[in-house]
Amino acid sequence: MFVIVVGGGKVGAHLAGLLSRGGKEVRLIEERRELCAALSRELGDVRVLQGSGCDPQVLEQAGVREADAVAAVTGTDEANLVVAGLAHAEFRVRRVIARVNDPKNLWLFTPKLGVDVALNQADILSHLIAEEMSLGEMITLLKLRKGEYSLVEETVHPRSGAAGRSIMELPLPAESVIAAVIRGGRLIVPRGNLVLEAGDEVLALAHAREIPKLSALLGPPQGG
Repeated sequence: MFVIVVGGGKVGAHLAGLLSRGGKEVRLIEERRELCAALSRELGDVRVLQGSGCDPQVLEQAGVREADAVAAVTGTDEANLVVAGLAHAEFRVRRVIARVNDPKNLWLFTPKLGVDVALNQADILSHLIAEEMSLGEMITLLKLRKGEYSLVEETVHPRSGAAGRSIMELPLPAESVIAAVIRGGRLIVPRGNLVLEAGDEVLALAHAREIPKLSALLGPPQGG
């Protein structure tokens, strides 16, 4: 897979390095000349190009016509929208991802303007914090499908409705499934006859609306 990342700030550099370590071919476009040499040294296999991602010629030099995806992650929403529009309309890139710096501008980041996926960092962080505060001991490990589903982890409370019951007996929410159980440092593949014990770490995949029900089932009873 070949990905072009536009914007060599902390977000862009981290993303480029992460993708490269994952075996992707990555090219990074950064406008600030003074950063490019440092990024080249830091990122190793990532080819760094100096120039503006808003310039079609720079995108062409980066190989945008062969790119599988473009990620516009500069610090300005205007630039990210221009990059997204060019990648989508001019170069027909299959997947365009854009960073939203100001949540007030989210309404602009739509497929009509070339954005397949808009990453609103402030909104994601706010929702994660609110979710963690409302779910007691449940931890969100991973968001899937633009936040519709989550991989969560919770330790079975001694007085929970799940302790001492087999998985097949549990009134699990409709759109949720127990993916794994960790007991005493050992991973157990969950079967219907597995009886959950207090202290078990349960990994589950659930729809966002089902997470409070799942937390109530695995965690302490309401009121303590």
